[in-house]
Amino acid sequence: MRVIVALGGNAVLERGQKPDAETQIARVALSAKALARLAEKHELIITHGNGPQVGMLALQSAADLGLSAPYPLDSLGAATQGMIGYWMLRALQNALPGRQILAMVTQTLVSAVDPAFEHPTKFVGQVYGQVEAEKLATEHGWTVRPDGPYWRRVVPSPAPQRVVETRLIRRMLREQVVVICAGGGGVPVIRDEHGRLSGVEAVIDKDLTASMLAEALDCDAFLILTDVPRVMRDFGTPRQSEIGHTTPHELRDLEFPAGSMGPKVEAVCRFVETTGDMAAIGRLDQAEQILEGTAGTIVTPNARWPLTSTL
Repeated sequence: MRVIVALGGNAVLERGQKPDAETQIARVALSAKALARLAEKHELIITHGNGPQVGMLALQSAADLGLSAPYPLDSLGAATQGMIGYWMLRALQNALPGRQILAMVTQTLVSAVDPAFEHPTKFVGQVYGQVEAEKLATEHGWTVRPDGPYWRRVVPSPAPQRVVETRLIRRMLREQVVVICAGGGGVPVIRDEHGRLSGVEAVIDKDLTASMLAEALDCDAFLILTDVPRVMRDFGTPRQSEIGHTTPHELRDLEFPAGSMGPKVEAVCRFVETTGDMAAIGRLDQAEQILEGTAGTIVTPNARWPLTSTL
């Protein structure tokens, strides 16, 4: 099968960990072992988050007295794509000796008039207590919001329209290359009236970009791999329960947090509704079992995967 994987932020950095390079490199090496097992059996495209890393670099840039202005978010997105892509490239090359693997810095087209630019929602950077977050917001002109028990910076997150390098990615897949791309949703860019590209101050949701890319590349399966075993119905209440095999229609009848599980559910629903193929949300270390239909929340048009499954 042709499989696209959207890695959650925990694949690079667990919540609450200091974003030291050594910590993230070790985490990526662990993630690469699970991804290598998929790559041995399937054509594989890998995307990843970059929220903590973009936020950290943005904070450093804003505090750098040697700069006349902080680096823009699109440039920081490109920088983190290169950095995390390099870590993943090296880890996968070590896990898959002899296999061709490519890490690409890719751009994602968005609309210049997307209303998201007026309503920041995407979490980036480290977590803070409320007092510290509000202090930083005052100092740097940020917008901050609660993220579970913590507070984080939020930035505009326009809807992805197309990954600019889609044709090149497809060519690499024909050559049996494992492709790492669209990190952090891709570098957000717009086209002017002459077709020229320019970056914009935003961060794109990686799961929505991965869903769009999965459709464009004719993927058979779209996996969002994170640190939760399954999507929960009525999360945080006495009635909460795991969702196994389901459909987009059933998921859309439920409520999910806008800043965390909501975009993931929306991404898998879009892919299944558009293609009729399989999407899933689950744990990275259970990726093989998810494709077998025995783990994760699996979303298909008829709530069955594979077709012979009785779950």
